[in-house]
Amino acid sequence: MRTVDITVTAAMAALVFLGTYIFKIPTISGYVHLGDCMILLTVALFGMKKGAIAGAIGGGLSDFIGGYFYWVVPTLLIKCMWAIVMGLIMHKVLKDKKGSFLIGAIAGGVLHIIAYTLVRVVLYGGKTAIIEIPALAFQTGAGIVIGFVIYMLLKKSGVAGRLSGMVK
Repeated sequence: MRTVDITVTAAMAALVFLGTYIFKIPTISGYVHLGDCMILLTVALFGMKKGAIAGAIGGGLSDFIGGYFYWVVPTLLIKCMWAIVMGLIMHKVLKDKKGSFLIGAIAGGVLHIIAYTLVRVVLYGGKTAIIEIPALAFQTGAGIVIGFVIYMLLKKSGVAGRLSGMVK
């Protein structure tokens, strides 16, 4: 990775962390947050690899600093997985065509919900895991919608192209 790649990835990891750590609403077994939209933006603007790294570092660091130590490893893996699924679909399969952001983000988001639910089953049991699905689905959906709106605004203004071109 070049210096600019490391810098952009670190900056996006910081935004993921801030969106996760600062903007959160507690739930039974965790919290709902805004960090996911930053992961999706990173994938859309800078690619799958940078999105996976930024999501894993930002999300994992938020869990660690927030005292959710047992969630650090699952978060690292799950956020990384979401970014990879979205990046593969958006950039490789659909080649950045119209709708590719939403299709990739939703496909990865479904796996995000399933993976976190399975971890909750192991940690807290099936009942708590099922009770948490609506909050997790809301968080995932909000991340997709907010990320998409910001991405479209950046695209329309020409900023998305300049940002993407800066790193590629």
